[in-house]
Amino acid sequence: MASSTLTGLLNEVAGKFPSRRAISVSGKFNISHARLHELIKRAASCLLDAGVKPGDVVALTFPNTVEFVIMFLAVIRVRATAAPLNAAYTFDEFEFYLSDSESKILLTSKEGNKPAEAAASKLNIPHVTATLSDANSELTLSSTLPQSNPDSVSKIVNDPSDVALFLHTSGTTSRPKGVPLTQHNLYSSVQNIKSVYKLTESDSTVIVLPLFHVHGLLAGLLSSLGAGGSVALPAAGRFSASTFWSDMKKYNATWYTAVPTIHQIILDRHLSSGETDYPKLRFIRSCSASLAPAILARLEAAFGAPVLEAYAMTEASHLMASNPLPEDNPHKPGSVGKPVGQEMAILDESGVQQEANVNGEVCIRGPNVTKGYKNNPEANKSAFQFGWFHTGDIGFFDSDGYLHLVGRIKELINRGGEKISPIEVDTILLSHPDIAQAVVFGVPDEKYGEEINCAVIPREGSNINEAEVSIFCKKNLAAFKVPKRTFITNSLPKTATGKIQRRIVAEHFLAQISTAKVPKFGA
Repeated sequence: MASSTLTGLLNEVAGKFPSRRAISVSGKFNISHARLHELIKRAASCLLDAGVKPGDVVALTFPNTVEFVIMFLAVIRVRATAAPLNAAYTFDEFEFYLSDSESKILLTSKEGNKPAEAAASKLNIPHVTATLSDANSELTLSSTLPQSNPDSVSKIVNDPSDVALFLHTSGTTSRPKGVPLTQHNLYSSVQNIKSVYKLTESDSTVIVLPLFHVHGLLAGLLSSLGAGGSVALPAAGRFSASTFWSDMKKYNATWYTAVPTIHQIILDRHLSSGETDYPKLRFIRSCSASLAPAILARLEAAFGAPVLEAYAMTEASHLMASNPLPEDNPHKPGSVGKPVGQEMAILDESGVQQEANVNGEVCIRGPNVTKGYKNNPEANKSAFQFGWFHTGDIGFFDSDGYLHLVGRIKELINRGGEKISPIEVDTILLSHPDIAQAVVFGVPDEKYGEEINCAVIPREGSNINEAEVSIFCKKNLAAFKVPKRTFITNSLPKTATGKIQRRIVAEHFLAQISTAKVPKFGA
């Protein structure tokens, strides 16, 4: 097996740390690295018997279970492509994603997934279930297959160029784009994540985020396994605030990674019904959306660990930049840190690199970056220019080389020619002691073209109103940046991965105003 493949790396880990814990299913059983390697090998041979060939796409829709981990790694071991799908998708969404990925098999837990199965049936895609009852039993597949021969797998050699993972972008402004990521992309990203956070076999974490998304999959799961470390999967198959800290303590966790929404839930629970003690963590990581400096400070104060904000995207196999560990360099609230394992530049519209403190588009290139979107020459033409991949994010490097994000190019609010960063206004709102969550978005306006609105969730016990929000903003922002309207709410629409997409929030709140004409964003 080539050493610059994810499969090769995990093979080395199994040989180096055979008896160390790799995966725990909370309250049930533990699996060592050697046992995981054996389970993957046997599952891979079952896939070969099922007719899976190199280059075939295998769709997987599971909760965060050990079966998903084994089947994902088995799929890529036989040089096929794993396409994890959100179990909460509707029939129409499953039909689109199964069709767009050209999946050959649908894998699910034994409980199955009715919408996914119905979509697979319509597309004539066979459905197979996977079950592992305990650490010492064999993983069983539902398809009636002849007895598999694990030795057949050992003849397969993984290549760095094998497409191992196929995901779709979240489609903030348009139809989701298919992103193929190779074994080498994944290997490079895992090495980058291990390097910046100094992950070793002594590290342990609890998986908080869904494994159908790069954040949970790469940063949480694969980087831990690739370091010889361990992960715990919550018993519920998803994040549970009520069991999070007991799992963290039980499995001697040294760190965790999450999106700001989850951090906020953990923080709110601490403030209302906190634990008597917390484990000593090396660091807490935040990624996938902007973390307000006020929230970062509260997290550090509550849990006594440095909070390191990072910057990532699917097309980069997750990690692009991160704040460093305190022993290496300062971590800066409001910044997503320095590039990790890849080149990064701030370019203007002509492809010219910008100096420090000058805004431009964040662009990257490196071994972790996808070679291009699937069957989408138009998207590839705009994304790959001047020898760089264009992220669609506006940002700048400060004089210390730390990246600061201003916002998505398509999410900047253009109010009468003034370009306003919604992240900047978010940060001000979240510095108010009575505001728990806030999101700023643009809405159509006859006079200015676009106007600023915001939605805020008050902190528990607070009665903050629209007038008070407005007064606070006027004290802390230039007049043209002050939201014209504030929606006080108890919830915000989010994606399955906990992201807040401004377009969806705007549509949600504008739809509540009967006289408002809901804008067609992303048309």
